[in-house]
Amino acid sequence: MSAQGAKLTIRDVARTAGVSVGTVSRVLNRNETVRADIRVRVHQAIETLGYAPNLVAQSMRNRTTQTIGCIIREISIPPLAAFVRAAHDVLHEAGYALVLTNSEGNPERERELLKRLTRRQADGILLGQYSPLTQEFDQFLRTLNVPIVLVDRDEPVWADSVSADHFHSSKRIADHLLSLGHRRIAVITGPEDLLPARERLRGYRAAHQERGVPIDRDLVSATSFLSKSGFSFMSGVLGNRERPTAVMAGGIDMLDGVLRAIRAKGLQIPRDISVVGAGDSSLAELHTPPISVSRWDHAEVGRIAAEMLLERISGRAALDPCHVLLPTDFVFRESTAAPRK
Repeated sequence: MSAQGAKLTIRDVARTAGVSVGTVSRVLNRNETVRADIRVRVHQAIETLGYAPNLVAQSMRNRTTQTIGCIIREISIPPLAAFVRAAHDVLHEAGYALVLTNSEGNPERERELLKRLTRRQADGILLGQYSPLTQEFDQFLRTLNVPIVLVDRDEPVWADSVSADHFHSSKRIADHLLSLGHRRIAVITGPEDLLPARERLRGYRAAHQERGVPIDRDLVSATSFLSKSGFSFMSGVLGNRERPTAVMAGGIDMLDGVLRAIRAKGLQIPRDISVVGAGDSSLAELHTPPISVSRWDHAEVGRIAAEMLLERISGRAALDPCHVLLPTDFVFRESTAAPRK
């Protein structure tokens, strides 16, 4: 029976390529000691024969599964699609499958997902921001014994990370609003023990301090990144006698809640209140008027995070962790103006 009529094996590939079985095995395992021309011959033989490696057997021999786990807070947030797509493309090109999971902003769920991924022997994990780092959580992450790249979080410091520069974007936004004459600027973001929220609040405070403008603590909310939190807080402060004249929505998913609260009060943007969001979206761009936002390249975050993880898995990464901070920019639209006198 011919090789085509029977189940193809690695020996058939070796015979067709004119190399040893060991050489084919090294090519399949991406061993860089194999010459480029030999790798081309082996891959041509694989394509000609239609050979599919036994991934289960390979994973048992190499203790790898060619899968990468990715945990983000909310899969339905549109801007994160660019991050996931870019990470997937990098990993797919390297022969890895991406397993995407959703923590829903629940620390216990996040921990359970981490356990499941490691039980399934994921070769690495991309971990988005949500759970604050405690000593106990740090120890738990260490017990996973798998390479981790943090996305928009800076702890634990022993892990590689990719983050956006939320401090300077927040400072620039607050300074812009202050320069227009606003003195009651509300800011809504997530818990301060998480990197994006902490850096946004730091930038907000730095801008006020530089201009000598006091901050009303009642205008600061640092509890949750969820849209409903934005709606709840804005509904409250807009009902006060001294309501804010501007608001910074410091979270990708928060703009929706902020805009709904403003609309419910019958206020107009920017005549009655100026609005700036964090992270660009169709909502911000197509809203009437279009909403000014801080913006960063989610796809670049995904590419860099995936490449860093592959470097760590292959053993080519430096011993010390690598921390990458990506720039942000401020997109001026029509949602900010000087406050009404």
